[in-house]
Amino acid sequence: MFTVYVLWPIVESVTLSFYDWNGLYDRDGNFTGRFVGMGNYRELMTDPAFTTSLWNNLKWLVLYMLALPAGLFIAIFLNQTVRGIRLYKSLFFFPFVISQVVVGLIFSWFYAPNFGLFYKLIESITGKGVAVLADPNLVTYGIIAAGLWPQIAYVMILYLTGLNNVAPDQIEAARLDGAKGWRMLWYVVLPQLRPATFIAVIVTVIGALRSFDLVSIMTNGGPFGSSRVLSYYMFEMALGEYGFRMGYGAAIAVVLFAIMMIFISGFIWKMWRDERER
Repeated sequence: MFTVYVLWPIVESVTLSFYDWNGLYDRDGNFTGRFVGMGNYRELMTDPAFTTSLWNNLKWLVLYMLALPAGLFIAIFLNQTVRGIRLYKSLFFFPFVISQVVVGLIFSWFYAPNFGLFYKLIESITGKGVAVLADPNLVTYGIIAAGLWPQIAYVMILYLTGLNNVAPDQIEAARLDGAKGWRMLWYVVLPQLRPATFIAVIVTVIGALRSFDLVSIMTNGGPFGSSRVLSYYMFEMALGEYGFRMGYGAAIAVVLFAIMMIFISGFIWKMWRDERER
């Protein structure tokens, strides 16, 4: 199953990235692509739309990491035994349940000029509202904020599960030694949350790099292509308004896959090295 649905498509995408192909076969079912070697990759290097998409993806990667500390602190808060904690857990869990399409629509209304809550709030403070999704300098950050809402909830769930596995005897021993607050968190709790942190980093990196649905719902890559990310630009080139350039779209997909593997492999190597040192 893994070979058929993961490994083989990866090999096919890499192979296709060396061809100029419109996605069609001839009447006899023969492949009609023209081999161009590294031509698609050379074109990427001089494509301003690709540069914008790549830069936006880096913004997604950096800012999406805020989901880890935010999810951790919310999980620590929700791990308390206080009255009404189940209600609080339900409220914080809610963003993870709803669809990304719904999240995109909610934040589109939230940012909407003239009647959006965010627009009205800024207008009441500064006297002039801000149309976030119409501003090329702000649009990417507005979409990232929308993506962080469910992502923080996802990370929170991972850390809540991890906190249930924290050894109580180590906590008590640390308290007897005078550890509390940040020292307790850094030296006792976080080392035991290493598996949860590993999964949280992986899913957050993947979530940041495959940020297609929110961009599609909220802006369609606009205004003027300023909110494009690699996954959306890949769709535009392979299946969208720019024509059926399957080979070029595959080249974008290969670059996106390489970036993802660099980040994930680096983190796996660090985790492996830390485990060997213990």
